[in-house]
Amino acid sequence: MPSRFAVIIAACIFALAALGIAAYVVIELRDRPVASNGDGSLLPATLGGPFALTDHTGRRVTEADYAGQYLLVFFGFTHCPDVCPTTLNQVALTMRALGDRAARVQPLFLTIDPTRDTPAVMAEYVDLFDAGIVGLTGTEQEIADVARAYRVHYARAEVEGVPDGYLMDHSVLLYLMGPDGNFRRLFRPDDKPEDMAAVIAGQIAEDE
Repeated sequence: MPSRFAVIIAACIFALAALGIAAYVVIELRDRPVASNGDGSLLPATLGGPFALTDHTGRRVTEADYAGQYLLVFFGFTHCPDVCPTTLNQVALTMRALGDRAARVQPLFLTIDPTRDTPAVMAEYVDLFDAGIVGLTGTEQEIADVARAYRVHYARAEVEGVPDGYLMDHSVLLYLMGPDGNFRRLFRPDDKPEDMAAVIAGQIAEDE
């Protein structure tokens, strides 16, 4: 059996790979065509879009089920050793910091490991964070389609000493989508929850 040290080293390598992918995605979004947000800021012209997935209760959902809500979208997987639980805790703290405005925001956790992340597994996982997070899964193709729409990069990484022998390298950014379905803002894993809440509250105030 691999030593605990080997598993820790593998987790560290995975975390560094995830941060590298995040940097790549930030650069890619920066270099893509942009459109005005109406306040002088610039955003990628297209990001996100229609999807058809299964939520953690087993119900089939599409983007239409969340129409009129702000979405805080994160891609990850339940066997993630560090980045995903840390980021979902960040989301939970952000929702608390939003106070009454949290009712306007729906956090979505989309798996990039649908083979293991069944609705039942997702339900048990998102319940750990007690923030109204909806877990979404689907077929390999459905996940690939929505990941492509968000410019999310992910890949299976064979790692000795972890469950099933693999982890998933993936980008670690959070996407804020407006109630109109348009992309509003990227957040990074090191953004403070209170700062994220202030940005989201500002977006809501501007739209009211």
